Amino acid sequence: MLFLYNLIVQIAGFLLKIVALFSPKMKLFVDGRKVVFPALEQKIKPTDKTIWFHAASLGEYEQGLPVIEKIKEQFPSHKIVVTFFSPSGYEVRKNNTVADVTVYLPLDTKKNAQNFLKLVHPDLVFFIKYEYWPNYLAELKKLNTKTYLISGILRKNQLFFKWYGGFYREALNTFTYFFVQNETSKKLLQQLGKTNVSVSGDTRFDRVAAILEKDNSLDFISQFKDNTLTIVVGSSWPKDENLLVDFINSNTLNVKFIIAPHNIKEEQIQLLKNSITKKTVLFSEKEGQNLADFDVFIIDTIGILTKIYSYADIAYVGGGFGNPGVHNLLEPATFGVPILIGPNYSHFAEATALVNMEACISINNNKELDEAFTNLILNDDIRQEKGHMCSTFVQMNKGATAIILKHILNDPI
Repeated sequence: MLFLYNLIVQIAGFLLKIVALFSPKMKLFVDGRKVVFPALEQKIKPTDKTIWFHAASLGEYEQGLPVIEKIKEQFPSHKIVVTFFSPSGYEVRKNNTVADVTVYLPLDTKKNAQNFLKLVHPDLVFFIKYEYWPNYLAELKKLNTKTYLISGILRKNQLFFKWYGGFYREALNTFTYFFVQNETSKKLLQQLGKTNVSVSGDTRFDRVAAILEKDNSLDFISQFKDNTLTIVVGSSWPKDENLLVDFINSNTLNVKFIIAPHNIKEEQIQLLKNSITKKTVLFSEKEGQNLADFDVFIIDTIGILTKIYSYADIAYVGGGFGNPGVHNLLEPATFGVPILIGPNYSHFAEATALVNMEACISINNNKELDEAFTNLILNDDIRQEKGHMCSTFVQMNKGATAIILKHILNDPI
């Protein structure tokens, strides 16, 4: 099976180069990996001490950030190396300030793994949530490098638990310790004979709880809001927007809307703007405008949604009408904002918990969205109660970073 896996990776690498000729995203994926080894040679000396964190994409990076920051504090003489698999993670966070080196992870071939680890020579390695690359893990095991999984999630349908997944199960033997989010993941690992595992929880709660300590003010959002009840729509997709636009256009209540679409391509932004009959302004055209005069503010940029949530009275988080499902609910939740989402949320434990608590409302159609929004807009007590449940949920579930750090510091390099 390992031979077949390596063959598939080689074929995939070849095909991606062809796809990159036609896809801007795949071009970033391919071209970004061409400069990895030269960048590592330039930025890491053979005498440097390093610690390596790998994140599949932006969500995993944000999830691991509390641990990265604490490890950086505890090991100030080490260089922090962060790798991404996806362009959607790397391109957004390639200029982060917490890492000394941020690069794409080269494809999982034996040669790439050997070259990468020779150049990085990490003392500690952290894989965030998932992504188990057999060749990298095999080389790490040969080097006897301490390797940890943090905020791990395991499910029965993963390859580890299939009769033909032996080479993947072998890869798990690399990990020094598994820090998982829930008891189900712990039990699945125990079924494979793993005793080096504990339930630490999800470091995302630490990440979003820490947001409250930062300056989240945005003068232009404050000007737009103008002390008016505001609904913030985050990471919306067209299926979300179709429902939302109907409500916006028909709404007669004194409410403002901020929409931060998941995709900010100019063509799609213009389609969204043109579908709205209320007075609408884009972030890219806000200069010189009296933003208080507008009813709808479309955010056609990235990187400020978290701060925008701090101005929300109600939030709608997109993605729940597609696969794999709803986006990050914890950012609005930490600000004590009641949340609406679409129906596809069962793969996300925090979404399931918040819906079960009735702090978050799942809607399936226009009628349910209209009823939920109207109820929250007109009833201050209900809105505040649901918002309080959301913020309490975040505060009650933080602490995973401290558990992980305590174990690491008691297990010296």
